[in-house]
Amino acid sequence: MTPPDARRAVASVYREIARLGLNVGSSGNVSARTRTGMVITPSGCSADTIDATGIVEMTLDGIVSGDTRPSSEWSMHAGIYHACEAAGFIIHTHADACTALACLHEGLPPFHYMLLQFGGPDVRCAPYATFGTSALAELAVAAIRDRNACLLANHGMVVHGGTPEQALGRALALETLCRQYLLARSAGTPRLLSEQEIEAARERFRTYGNVGR
Repeated sequence: MTPPDARRAVASVYREIARLGLNVGSSGNVSARTRTGMVITPSGCSADTIDATGIVEMTLDGIVSGDTRPSSEWSMHAGIYHACEAAGFIIHTHADACTALACLHEGLPPFHYMLLQFGGPDVRCAPYATFGTSALAELAVAAIRDRNACLLANHGMVVHGGTPEQALGRALALETLCRQYLLARSAGTPRLLSEQEIEAARERFRTYGNVGR
């Protein structure tokens, strides 16, 4: 994605996650990979003030083009781009259900087959570290490795996708599944799917949506 297109996409998605209730105020951040690094939302922005001209262009090593400060979480985004080749777009939010579960220092266990869309039968929760630090970046990278989503203890969630649309869809799906899991927990003890049941669902997904093609 070229920097101008990426800036527009990042600004648009940042506004959209606020509209959908996944983000409030100046929390959260969005980025897109570019040929020379990434573009990312600036520090302290909000959905009311963000536009494409304010998106920060920088290398994955932290060299910023221009005078605007990038999000304090830029190193987490850079770390994920370094570690996850498929990541083209990253969304980090403090969505309610994701953050509530993360505050329990728990990830999502295999309570529902739709967790497979995140790359495996579960979604991990990274241990707590202060926001905006290299320690948090390292913990997030470890938690999201071989997945496309993770929770951040006492903080929020992170997802990545190949496109803005894919990343946004995963952010919505993760918030939905966290909410469903917490609802199930409030009513009792959810029955977790077995390895055999997970593998059967994984096999079913191989042809899901492709019938007749």
